[in-house]
Amino acid sequence: MTSLDKPTEETSADDARAVTEAALFEAFGGVRGMVETVVPGLLFVTIYTINKDLHLSAIAALAVSLVLVAVRLVMKDTVKHAFSGVFGVAFGVVFAMMTGNAKDFYLPGMLYTLGLGLAYIVTTLCGVPLIGLILGPVFKENLSWRTRNPGRKKAYAKASYAWGAILLAKCAILFPLYWWADTTQLGWVLVALKIPPFLLAVWLTWVFLAKAPAPIDVFAEMEAEEKAAEEREREAAARSAEQ
Repeated sequence: MTSLDKPTEETSADDARAVTEAALFEAFGGVRGMVETVVPGLLFVTIYTINKDLHLSAIAALAVSLVLVAVRLVMKDTVKHAFSGVFGVAFGVVFAMMTGNAKDFYLPGMLYTLGLGLAYIVTTLCGVPLIGLILGPVFKENLSWRTRNPGRKKAYAKASYAWGAILLAKCAILFPLYWWADTTQLGWVLVALKIPPFLLAVWLTWVFLAKAPAPIDVFAEMEAEEKAAEEREREAAARSAEQ
């Protein structure tokens, strides 16, 4: 391994933890992202519990999702988390309206959770942990962790297994309720399971990455290589001029 291949050893443990916390906060949307994830479903199940009106509940959930996107646009903030929420709610509304079954409002999100949980496990078994693909660009390391930073790859593998296990455990609770419970029971359990499993997965990711080697900043390397190339060109041009 060359000097460029080695993570910066001068980065203190506290600095590494701070960088990890900031990156996780950015990648997963922070407090606002959690609120945007919970509010539409909470509104749907609250209204449905009160009046059993599928159409009103669905329209209210979709409307509040659009409002959250509009707020982000007005504040010129990133909208990826809010937009993902809108798409999720929209699919739920379409499913529920097509079938006339209010429980189907939750089905697309449950299927997405199941698919995501399996993706975390499968990608890790294939040697490309999904959490590394998600966080690599955030840490400015891209895919350098795969071949140049084995300790970091191991941490990403552990984190991906944790995410997969947590999401699949969540599915093991929700899918039986989808078949056997009524809409309000399913809705309240689903709302209750929105944030705690997510926080547990994020915390475990932080624990694994805080103990891992620092990321290799491939963007800084590219800039350094470009500057070195420019310097060599200038030196070559200067020698040519002298001759």
